[in-house]
Amino acid sequence: MIQEGRIALLKFPRTDQAPGKLRPALVLRKIPGLYDDWLICLISSRLSQEIPGFDIVASEKDSDFKQTGLKNSSVIRISRLAVVSKDSLLGSMGSIGNERLNLIKNRLSEWIKVA
Repeated sequence: MIQEGRIALLKFPRTDQAPGKLRPALVLRKIPGLYDDWLICLISSRLSQEIPGFDIVASEKDSDFKQTGLKNSSVIRISRLAVVSKDSLLGSMGSIGNERLNLIKNRLSEWIKVA
């Protein structure tokens, strides 16, 4: 089932429109309207890609890490967003807690509000 806070797999679209690789992505929110589209963000095990103070690292040391289904510490890249149809989300490997999800949503909304 697709819902906010779930970690799903998909071929994440690249910015140059080239086909992407199968990767985990965090489901952030259903887009309002008639279509079953979802706002997602990429998750990467390349911790060097983290934008400090913006992206969020899910560390193997975190108490909620096991529920994510991720194999290694990973960065939830708030800076890599996409809107995709539900059909492109291939299953669910885990989820993040509400506290972490709310932190991500707050960082994203604060960034959008800054002039």
